[in-house]
Amino acid sequence: MRRVITALDADALRRWAVMTRAALAARRAEIDALNVFPVPDGDTGTNLYLTLDQALDAVRSDHERCGVLGQVDLAGEAAAISRAAMLSARGNSGVILSQLIRGVSEELTRSAGETVGVDAIASALEAAARRARESVVRPKEGTILSVADAAARAARTVADDGADLAALTTAVVGAAREALARTPSQLTVLADAGVVDAGGAGLLLFVEALDRVVHEQQPVDRFEVDDFMMNLDLQRRPGWRSEPSAIEGDHEGEQDGTEHDPGFEVMYLLDGVEEAALEDLRQGLDRLGDSVVVSGDGERVRVHVHTDDIGAALEAGLAAGHPHDVQVTPLEHIVHPPPRVGLAVVACAAGPGIAEVFEQAGARVVTSGPGRRASAGELLDAVRGTGSGDVLLLPNDRDTLLAANACAQAAGQEGQQVHVVESTTVVQGIAALAVYDPAADARHNQITMTRAAAATRHGAVTIAVKDGLTSGGPCRVGDALGIVGGDITIVGEDLEQVAGQVLERLCGSGVELVTLVAGEGVDPGLLETLTDAAESSAPGVEVEVVDGGQSHYPVLIGVE
Repeated sequence: MRRVITALDADALRRWAVMTRAALAARRAEIDALNVFPVPDGDTGTNLYLTLDQALDAVRSDHERCGVLGQVDLAGEAAAISRAAMLSARGNSGVILSQLIRGVSEELTRSAGETVGVDAIASALEAAARRARESVVRPKEGTILSVADAAARAARTVADDGADLAALTTAVVGAAREALARTPSQLTVLADAGVVDAGGAGLLLFVEALDRVVHEQQPVDRFEVDDFMMNLDLQRRPGWRSEPSAIEGDHEGEQDGTEHDPGFEVMYLLDGVEEAALEDLRQGLDRLGDSVVVSGDGERVRVHVHTDDIGAALEAGLAAGHPHDVQVTPLEHIVHPPPRVGLAVVACAAGPGIAEVFEQAGARVVTSGPGRRASAGELLDAVRGTGSGDVLLLPNDRDTLLAANACAQAAGQEGQQVHVVESTTVVQGIAALAVYDPAADARHNQITMTRAAAATRHGAVTIAVKDGLTSGGPCRVGDALGIVGGDITIVGEDLEQVAGQVLERLCGSGVELVTLVAGEGVDPGLLETLTDAAESSAPGVEVEVVDGGQSHYPVLIGVE
């Protein structure tokens, strides 16, 4: 009879992490294939795998350097994996995984014992689901978050019924499997493509690995997630029904109708604050001003608010703890701000030519692109390397934005202020850097650079790497795909024709500048055709061609 463990100790925790890594390694390509868009940068599985792989390598290296390999207790091992995962996180899926691990770690480190039982593990899965949801600004149902919630609910139900650990993990896997099967009915785009959510598939592997550890089963050739791999004939599965997606937090705070700008930026640190007190603090500061940020790692919290009432902002902090390292800065609106020492820019680049453009603009460059996106730790190393007190960070990729925010949080704990400019494409990053003013302060630059990025219409062309359903209709492997504003809207057989249609949709009234970023090995004739089309689209249009050298995308297009 196979032995079943009844509690989790440090060794079992390590085996859970290692088995999850093995499962992700075995199914990373299949999870990548679940990404809805048939473009060559669907790398959810790769990001999940690399995040955990590099985190475990970092933990092992640290333990070997300290001479404690295999000797760290449960709480220490959980904390070490959590710290490493945050810095190794790649892409949005990797950041969410790091927050799942953080939630598990927070609960396991509460225990002073060598092992934890059913109730603690249920609490750990609940904390994991909560932390993952908190990491996303506008959570959507039908994603990894829904699967994590279902797993946590099942764990709590079994724990409250007094069952053992084996029953808990079996129930958790079953609930995660059912939740993953429901994702197409929660997100129309999944149902239309005939796939389940890629991140949710990764979560199923995460809990299945725990179940295998508890039941002392070795990795096998088949996983629960195998029943949900790519539906190659593009037919909807029986019983799948498209419904409007449920989106939480899809609105901004109510405006008070005034255009008055707050007079002061107030920042301070708090130590050892309970989560409930932090939520009260966020709400209290939100009533006092704007630009409220309250972030931390469970031990230290950084508070930021723009307000007219300095005293009230500090009193709100006093209600939660003991504010220290208080900084108050007047938010004066000066046309030409005085030079400020210690400001730098870090920018992600997907190709050598793009990197050169950013370096010439004064940025420190981090290589990052489809299939090899920068981790939060790599971004943090670049931020540290600037030696500046304030750093503007341009992710230049939608799937690196959460990693950039994680980097900003980690840097803040070390005394550096990172201001993330929400550039989600290379051409937006180029537009943002064009208005960078090293003589202005970080806040002024962040505002102007964010506006420049947001005002840049963007598109691209690429080649389909798999069959799929898109907003522009069905596509087959080898088809040319035209992407406008992040969505595939054009499908055709001729790359040049599709690129011309993308450019036509982007160019409208008031166009002044068109930027063409040439990919690796692009046909010069394509660039000439697009340049001629852009120049003839409206009088006085300026065309800038950048030899970007990025892979996968022959041309990236920006219109300002």
